[in-house]
Amino acid sequence: MDEKGYALWGIAPDRDVTFECLSAKVHPADRDRVRAAFNATRALVGTYEIDFRTVHDGVVRWISARGKGDDTGIVEQKVSGVFLDITDRKQAEEGHELLAGEMSHRVKNLLAIASGLTRITSRCSSSVEDMTSQLMHRLTALDRAHDLVRPLPGGEGRAALLGDIFTVLLAPYDDDGAFAGRIRVAVPRIGVGQETATSLALAVHELATNALKYGALSVATGTLDISGTMDNDVVQISWAEQGAPEMDRGRKSHGYGSVLVQQTVEGQLGGTITYDWTKNGAVIKMTLNKACLAG
Repeated sequence: MDEKGYALWGIAPDRDVTFECLSAKVHPADRDRVRAAFNATRALVGTYEIDFRTVHDGVVRWISARGKGDDTGIVEQKVSGVFLDITDRKQAEEGHELLAGEMSHRVKNLLAIASGLTRITSRCSSSVEDMTSQLMHRLTALDRAHDLVRPLPGGEGRAALLGDIFTVLLAPYDDDGAFAGRIRVAVPRIGVGQETATSLALAVHELATNALKYGALSVATGTLDISGTMDNDVVQISWAEQGAPEMDRGRKSHGYGSVLVQQTVEGQLGGTITYDWTKNGAVIKMTLNKACLAG
């Protein structure tokens, strides 16, 4: 074995190299497999190749052992072959597999969300056009939330704040003439994870849609204040509408949009939500866990 081979295995150049010596350097999880492969080469006529890990001073490397098996060529229990350092290639393959698994996970989540939204929207739509409009608005809300937290080109995650989620998602309801400046957001500076942002986007969109249809944003003088407090790991969010017209409480609290909000907050975000229908408008309280928001 040449100098590069000794360095690859982490063995002193003046030391006799035996299979047992090399086997001790093989990663414990691969050792039995390498032993079995080595024994199999004695009866193999033709080329062989096996990839395995080694451990030296706590550093794991990948080695590819390649050679030619021929029982008649084995003299004094010696075999010939080459060792290639394939650590970089294996790390790249593992990175690709991790990325593919992550992409598969996210695609499945998005398909599940889209399927659920389609079912809910179909139940509360009066026509195909109405269903299309509602579904497009809900999907657009998810897209805005995704833009806030999608990974950067280098792979690192993008920091998104709770206040950003509310501000960005509610901007379309606050930028049209009469609505300008009527929505105020003041919540604690808390980071929000990608999956949480997606779920939160659905809830915020549904609440805003109700406010626009029936609540404070449906009239010229109505306002919406979103505030929050944090006590240890508990986050309290208040959605308070002022100046709303008289509402049909039964329709507001049991509509499909409200059911979606409740399922999202309690099921996906692990929090609680309560409604108080005051004469001025809805006051909605959400209790969330800081750790869940970061997930």
